[in-house]
Amino acid sequence: QVQLVESGGGLVQAGGSLRLSCAASRRTFSRYAMGWFRQAPGKGREFVAFITRTGGVTYYADSVKGRFTISRDNAKNTVYLQMNSLKPDDTAIYYCAADRDGGSSYRNENEYDYWGQGTQVTVSS
Repeated sequence: QVQLVESGGGLVQAGGSLRLSCAASRRTFSRYAMGWFRQAPGKGREFVAFITRTGGVTYYADSVKGRFTISRDNAKNTVYLQMNSLKPDDTAIYYCAADRDGGSSYRNENEYDYWGQGTQVTVSS
């Protein structure tokens, strides 16, 4: 069992930045690939970013590419999402998730084994 706790959400003006953190409870954190997803009001959960176990490879949704950066610190059992140039369309609850298999279906939420409770990000225009 892995417990994930997100933090760093809040209210920011368009064009601003936020850094989300996701802390894992297990020292085996480095065995998991990690993803970030988001869910806007009235919409389904959508893929945002993915990082492999070592952090050597990352993938992004087209909507955030060039603005968001995913990274991880395995010594701190933490994955981050740096969000720059935020837009009102980025408003959502952001979730981190752990993928034990680290497979190729990283855009599919069903690929993931553990989820955090989410953190709210609101971008005002």
